[in-house]
Amino acid sequence: MHVTRIAEAPAYQAPGHSQMTMLRLQGKEAGPADTMWLALSTIQPGGGITLSSSGAEKFYVVVEGEVEISNGTETHLLRLHDSCRIAPDEPRQIRNTGSHPARLLLAMALT
Repeated sequence: MHVTRIAEAPAYQAPGHSQMTMLRLQGKEAGPADTMWLALSTIQPGGGITLSSSGAEKFYVVVEGEVEISNGTETHLLRLHDSCRIAPDEPRQIRNTGSHPARLLLAMALT
């Protein structure tokens, strides 16, 4: 068993992410993992992720606020407890178009 206390979760940065605070909850520098890692992102109003892709499958769950998510062809507004899967190599763009911070839980495959 490996426990990460939120107060001890390591912060990290990623290219194309703006006005965001990202905390690694499990995996990578937060502890051992075999297949995936878990993070919590807080996105300020106007912040988000530019359209980009990676070879890893991603799952997002909105745990506070709402965000707009797009794969470049379709766009959806996700609200509290809505979720979205992004396939490997599928582009994704995320924006907080609201006036309050939004929080996303991210589960992502290790690559």
